[in-house]
Amino acid sequence: MAQPNSVEVVKVCRVTPHQSSRDFAVPEDQYSLPLTFFDLVWLRFPIIQRVFFFETPSCPNSIVSKLKTSLSHTLQHFLPLAGNLTWPQHSPTPVLGYVKGDAVSLTVAEYSNPEDFHHLSGSQFIDAEKYYPLVPQLEASASIALQVTLFPNNGFSLGTVMHHAIMDGKSYTSFIKSWARICKHVAGSGSSCTVSLPELLQPFYDRTVVQDPAGLGELYSSQYLDDHGPNNRSVTPSNFLHFAVDVKPDSIRGTFELTSAKIQALREHVIKTTMASDSSPLHLSTFSLTCAFCWVCSVKAQEIKGGKTALVLAVDARARLDPPIPATYFGNCIVGRVAIAETKGLLGEDGLVVALSAITEALKSLEKNGILNGAESWVSNFIDFSQYERVFSVAGSQRFEVYDTDFGWGRPKRTEVVSIGKTGAFSLSASNNDGGAVEVGLVLKKQYMKAFASLFADAI
Repeated sequence: MAQPNSVEVVKVCRVTPHQSSRDFAVPEDQYSLPLTFFDLVWLRFPIIQRVFFFETPSCPNSIVSKLKTSLSHTLQHFLPLAGNLTWPQHSPTPVLGYVKGDAVSLTVAEYSNPEDFHHLSGSQFIDAEKYYPLVPQLEASASIALQVTLFPNNGFSLGTVMHHAIMDGKSYTSFIKSWARICKHVAGSGSSCTVSLPELLQPFYDRTVVQDPAGLGELYSSQYLDDHGPNNRSVTPSNFLHFAVDVKPDSIRGTFELTSAKIQALREHVIKTTMASDSSPLHLSTFSLTCAFCWVCSVKAQEIKGGKTALVLAVDARARLDPPIPATYFGNCIVGRVAIAETKGLLGEDGLVVALSAITEALKSLEKNGILNGAESWVSNFIDFSQYERVFSVAGSQRFEVYDTDFGWGRPKRTEVVSIGKTGAFSLSASNNDGGAVEVGLVLKKQYMKAFASLFADAI
């Protein structure tokens, strides 16, 4: 097995937005994008890391030049990503600013043992630390950073890291798919690019659509200033979460698949189990069923005893706001909801129903109490997690369809959320096998991973 130092950095490039005479919604020389309260929630949240693996046996030399050229053209549409996040002394809130000449860091690296590509991109279980050398470091104040790691004669990986205050998963996916679309139409270094982005990929930057009559932005900013303050204007992401689980030397990353047939079997099981119940209908979506099933398997695998456990869910708020905002709105527009259940109930025979009931109750509160209910405490005291035996969370969504990302070398063989090893979340994505299946990723200690795998297989 290759060790973390098996990745050798070849060079670090600074990629600037391509200069064009085209008219864009924002000026190309200078631009300032204020953060909304949706962004500020994530100001000091841990960075988000993801890696894509693309199998290209010939591994042409044009890979890096095409990626650089297409990235430059893509940044014309995503200027804020080339900018810097700062908190000036005169500003009441942090600001994402772009000035002509700002650039995105693109690291080019090479793997010392190229044959490891097949293990890293194809094995169900991998040492958690193996993916970290494939994602770059995020420079202070930077929005994103990118890394191309070449596995000669086998393929390459594309590692990304982003500051969560800049954008949520939906905006990130839009950027990656835009880059992929443009890359497929770029011949090489210095070539022109006439490909246009479809409407569903064109970012919408107008911040005025996010209304804040309660002054949540000012409230959150004030709370951050007082945190380890006074006047703490740091915009540096933290590696600490109250419910995070640190990666241990023996931690394993596991990738599992719930096929559409298995998801339907779970759905039918819940319907049959609750048929005689007078309780209100449960939320039986693919997302809810997958989260409930993984929640139960995780609690059992880690032998959590007594008390309550919680599952933190993130919900896209774009269509839920009044009035709704465009689906292509760039930035953060997600709200959190927490599902809570007695641990003994999750461990019982009807654990799946118990978990699904808790998730249903949490999601119903979006309509019952309003999307922004309790928003004033999202930063200061979103919830007192210390009262729970364990808190789980979810990263990603099968709706992002991350495998539908072709830079010109075919769909990725695998893509993983690397940062779940730090946050303790389990990741969700639509499976690369299509057909409505869901791919689940998580990082656990070796003995817990073995138990989770057994539970995952036996229960379905």
